Amino acid sequence: MIVFGRSLFLLSLPSNLITVSGFLQSISGRPTSSGTPSTSSSVPLFEAFGKSYDANSSNRKSNSKRQTQPRPIDPEGWPMKFPAQELCSKCGLCETSFVRHVTESCAFLDQGMQGMDRLEETVHGRPRRNDNNELRFGILHQPIQLVRGKNMNGAQWTGATTSIALAMLETNQVDAVVCVAQGDDNNDDDDWSLPNPIIARSAQDVLRGRGVKPSLSPNLRVLDEIQRDDTIQRLLFCGVGCSVQAFRAVQHELNLNEVYILGTNCADNAPTPQAANEFIEKGMGISTQQYKVEGYEFMQDYRVHVKLQNQQEGNPFDLYRTKPYFSLPASVAEPSIAPSCRHCFDYTNGLADVVIGYMGAPIQQAGMRMDDPQQSQQTLTVRNARGAHMVQTALQQDRLWINPEAPVDRGNHESTAIQTVLADTLVQRLYNDKLDLPSGMPEWLGNALASALQYVGPKGLAFARYSIDYHILRNYFHVLHHCRGDDSKALEKLPSSSVQLVEQYLASSTQLHDIQKRIKAKFES
Repeated sequence: MIVFGRSLFLLSLPSNLITVSGFLQSISGRPTSSGTPSTSSSVPLFEAFGKSYDANSSNRKSNSKRQTQPRPIDPEGWPMKFPAQELCSKCGLCETSFVRHVTESCAFLDQGMQGMDRLEETVHGRPRRNDNNELRFGILHQPIQLVRGKNMNGAQWTGATTSIALAMLETNQVDAVVCVAQGDDNNDDDDWSLPNPIIARSAQDVLRGRGVKPSLSPNLRVLDEIQRDDTIQRLLFCGVGCSVQAFRAVQHELNLNEVYILGTNCADNAPTPQAANEFIEKGMGISTQQYKVEGYEFMQDYRVHVKLQNQQEGNPFDLYRTKPYFSLPASVAEPSIAPSCRHCFDYTNGLADVVIGYMGAPIQQAGMRMDDPQQSQQTLTVRNARGAHMVQTALQQDRLWINPEAPVDRGNHESTAIQTVLADTLVQRLYNDKLDLPSGMPEWLGNALASALQYVGPKGLAFARYSIDYHILRNYFHVLHHCRGDDSKALEKLPSSSVQLVEQYLASSTQLHDIQKRIKAKFES
């Protein structure tokens, strides 16, 4: 439906087998005592997000048209002409007149990510609980569930995100859906790697949002168009964490009667479409001239999964390939992950009403495809009553299936997260500029290691906690490096939940504490 995160964790693990046995031993310990995700009591919808932050503001959009509008920033100047410069996530806000709100909206300016604490309480009616689940997954209106979209051909996964969006539009509960198509408006959605935000008014428009868009996406580029259009009073906005945070900060300016936000989990997008293509070419050894990529993801079986379609005329066919993380050359990590993604702490999209992901979903059997219509599942996180209403609408429209069984939750996520950070060459290069990058294991060996990790490593929601913790720790070290070793300044840029997790890990792991000391020492004069 929208830009799905490329979880490039473990991509840069060294091919040196000396560390493999220790890594396996460290993560095969007894399962942690983590129960089923806690639930929040049903809370009334927060009035500000039904209509406006300002109860006295007019719903007539013509009032806002007469305001003097600042000039949007030319996207050709990205990133260095944008306020966040190299940390800009290209959310699209600054490409509109809403650039006037960038200082209070941007997740990567000053203490931007800390703003999540205030916004979460405003949006969902309460702060996160200090427990093993909400600390990582965000506010939970009900336990995390497994879902599958129904009869959604052409989706990257099961089409659950697209299914919810379609149901909301079909039942006339929204006037339009902001989603992301592929390619530009002139090439018939032919460029798989180029995200193109659109305002969808029909089911056909929404279906354009299926499939992978693996690079930074300017979802908010359509804000001025929405504000000018008097026929849009009820909106469904689809986006990843950084764009949702910016949207939440300015949605009152749109003077909408109803706003719903459908999010996805996200991590490690490519900075540009060119970078996404280069990852497929150099990392996977697949020609993007011969094949169109219909989906790719770093899956829970420690392999990259890629869905392909042959683009040669007269010989069309589909192809599905996998490759173990450990067999990827470490050199592809740096150019494949946008700098903003290395400074992000909203993997789980904490400000959306409902979130679709895959982190806690199971791999049912070896060789399973991510779009298997019978076995593939996605995770469903409902954060408030509005999100629950969206899911119920999709169920009533017979567009969504929910697994009655709770997700698996088994394995040691803490030690796995620590070992992954220690082995990550992106982290190592923060304190060792001369580090030689490994070329990756032979595939037969990488597959053997991936299978072993899948057997002894964390599973289901425990795997999700591992992935979240790893990204938070890795990104903390990147922020610390960006702040030239100033730990107090670095922690000011994190939401309180991430600060708590970082401090817990640093207190319990001397190895992580040593990385922190090495980064600090690099900037001591």
